[in-house]
Amino acid sequence: MGQPVPTSGFATRPRRKLGRERRTAAVAELIATIVLGLGTIVAATAVTVGFAHADVVDGIVGHEGSLFAVALVLGLLFIGMGGLTVLSLSERPRRPRH
Repeated sequence: MGQPVPTSGFATRPRRKLGRERRTAAVAELIATIVLGLGTIVAATAVTVGFAHADVVDGIVGHEGSLFAVALVLGLLFIGMGGLTVLSLSERPRRPRH
């Protein structure tokens, strides 16, 4: 069985300072972020085009468009609340209770 990996991603090993590699790591992180964003946009576009082509929403919703709009807004609201909850979490571990 191999040794566990101490870090993952673009981070350096603990207690090792970056010299010239700092710029390279920053550029790699920037490129990875841009590519992930573009991939997400492409995937969302493909799903949207698929829905439009298949007329899925019209078949599901029928004449209840306003009810569908309310459900969609509530769903987006819940997703946003979950995202804000995750962002508000601290990175410090909690103290164990005695």
